[in-house]
Amino acid sequence: MARSDAPHAKAKHWLWLLLVPYIALMWVPFYNSIEPLLWGFPYFYWYQLLWVVISSAITALVYFKTRPYYRGRRQGGGAQ
Repeated sequence: MARSDAPHAKAKHWLWLLLVPYIALMWVPFYNSIEPLLWGFPYFYWYQLLWVVISSAITALVYFKTRPYYRGRRQGGGAQ
């Protein structure tokens, strides 16, 4: 029985969004500075803490956008 992979292809496009926090935090020269200060915290620290919140929001968005496509899969994850 042939299965259509078109819905899964749409779900895979949302997964690319997960690279945004990775790139933002791996590019250290961008945030390797002390100023500007935010409530006494150097930029180096509050930039990373801000990305914790942003990453959580992006992960939740990707989860809710891809959940309908993978809901029908078997729980075991094995081949059928």
